[in-house]
Amino acid sequence: MNLVIDIGNTRIKYAVFKNGKMVFDQSSEAGLFLSKIKELFEKHPQINKAIISSVGTLDKKDRDVVALFCKVHVLTNTSKIPFKNSYATPQTLGVDRLALAAAAYQHNPRGNTLIIDAGTCITYDMVNNFGEYVGGAISPGIRMRYRAMHEQTAGLPLLNPGEIFDVIGNSTESCMHSGVINGITQEVDGVIDQYQTRFQDLTVILTGGDYHFFAKRLKNTIFANSKFLLEGLNCLLEYNTN
Repeated sequence: MNLVIDIGNTRIKYAVFKNGKMVFDQSSEAGLFLSKIKELFEKHPQINKAIISSVGTLDKKDRDVVALFCKVHVLTNTSKIPFKNSYATPQTLGVDRLALAAAAYQHNPRGNTLIIDAGTCITYDMVNNFGEYVGGAISPGIRMRYRAMHEQTAGLPLLNPGEIFDVIGNSTESCMHSGVINGITQEVDGVIDQYQTRFQDLTVILTGGDYHFFAKRLKNTIFANSKFLLEGLNCLLEYNTN
């Protein structure tokens, strides 16, 4: 059994895979890492290898905790990958984006796939039908946009993401919600349109913790998969240990 750990900007995600299928997943705050790891190995004593992906600098203590229970692979830019990486600066490519590309290649090795990850930032990653990662884009995420409006103005409040019921807001708060949610929806649809003009038979995967705020508003056809990054990490764990 495999353990996948994704240390993000705000939360840590854990998943257990057996024979390539996810059998368990959960998330926690960073301060609960030690207790969650102990709990996972008590529930799943058959775990024999793990992969850790961190968007920041990995705390060596976190790696050592997992290494007490099984073999650990820390995902880096030097890890083996099953696809060709044509990024101009591969040393700067986030490991989360590597995992998304791996998942895209695993699910659609001979097709064109665009992965849109709606997290702290919104990332766009493209794997073409030659099995080549060609790059993408990075854009401010939903909460980042709310925070920017609050911090860069004198009078706008700090809001949590919310649903919009009309594109025309009739209060400051509803105007802000419309600006963020409708703005991101239009951005994502526009980016998909641009990619579709360059790549035939494009498959679009939407993932990330905030995808649900705008997924149903998109006019383009997408496949929503909130576990896509975890699946990519399991793919890379197998690729680097078998």
